[in-house]
Amino acid sequence: MTRKAPSSHRTRQPLDRPLLEVLRSDGPLEIDDLTNALDVTATAVRQRLQRAIESGLVDREQVATSQPRRGRPRFAYRLTAAGRETAGDNFRDLASVLWEEVRSIREPTIRRGLLGRIGKALAARCSDQVSGETPGERLQSVAHLLQQRAISCRVEAEPTSDCLPVLVTHSCPYPELAEQDRGICAAERLMLEDLVGSPVQLADCRLDGGECCRFVTGSDNRRSATPPEKPRHAMVQQVH
Repeated sequence: MTRKAPSSHRTRQPLDRPLLEVLRSDGPLEIDDLTNALDVTATAVRQRLQRAIESGLVDREQVATSQPRRGRPRFAYRLTAAGRETAGDNFRDLASVLWEEVRSIREPTIRRGLLGRIGKALAARCSDQVSGETPGERLQSVAHLLQQRAISCRVEAEPTSDCLPVLVTHSCPYPELAEQDRGICAAERLMLEDLVGSPVQLADCRLDGGECCRFVTGSDNRRSATPPEKPRHAMVQQVH
């Protein structure tokens, strides 16, 4: 029986950077403070805070008062750990520099080993968000996770390979890196193998002029369809 994905996953919301930056520099703040800082109505502030709370970026705590007060309690709002991590937008530059270093490794054995470790590390960061008993069920769970991160994809059966499950992606999670070096495609394939618990082959690639990338899953004598044991250090990735 297929297990449902945990209900605690948050749907990714667009970042409300003005709100986050005010809380980053001056928080924790109450509704009135945010209304003045953002120059909007209290209703608008509450709506924006609610979206940020649902995204896991903002938390609230009740304000202690020395005298009992009637009416609704007062709350102060502050960034969560995930909210504090939203600062800056230089990850593309850093990723490009790091990948250039990977590309500079000329020894094939070392390079393959590094790509394998990268794939496993990517899988470890989201392994506890993937559910299912069979490779097909787990691939469906992976597709759902990618869709939450704005990656257009779906799972379908491959008619020419005994209805093996296929992950079809119409957008690349790492387009700039993939244009530089197909090694990122290998790392993504290895990540999928770890998450699905079954061998994965890249049957078609957008870099070859196709409309999509197709990752075909299957099983052989080397790998079991049983889901892999989740690493103790697996961590949930918050909305990239």
